[in-house]
Amino acid sequence: MKNPKLHDEFRTIDMTAGWETPPGYPAGIQQKILSGSLDEQAKSGNRSRLLRFAPGVYTIKPFVHGYWEEVFLVSGDLIVGNDENGDGGESFRPLTYACRPPGVHHGPFKSIGGCVLFEIHYYV
Repeated sequence: MKNPKLHDEFRTIDMTAGWETPPGYPAGIQQKILSGSLDEQAKSGNRSRLLRFAPGVYTIKPFVHGYWEEVFLVSGDLIVGNDENGDGGESFRPLTYACRPPGVHHGPFKSIGGCVLFEIHYYV
């Protein structure tokens, strides 16, 4: 198996360091990789990450990718389906979940007060 995840027991996650803006995302959206890696060109691997939105940040176009994605809204608010001005969409609160197969268009996304998502990405 290519890009396997390593055995990792419970550990405290530093929520203040190690964040970066993923390629193609606007400033104010950052990820923190927890485990694994994803090779989109080779269509292999898996990763677990935290994704956080600063308050008021939004994307303007839907996302689509070639891997499975599971998303759990840990804290804050997330609006799905806003327009290019950040208006409209459906609002979600913590403890909500989504599972998307490859090729599904989703978003755009916005958070009014900021949010943290836990995501798992993988190829099958």
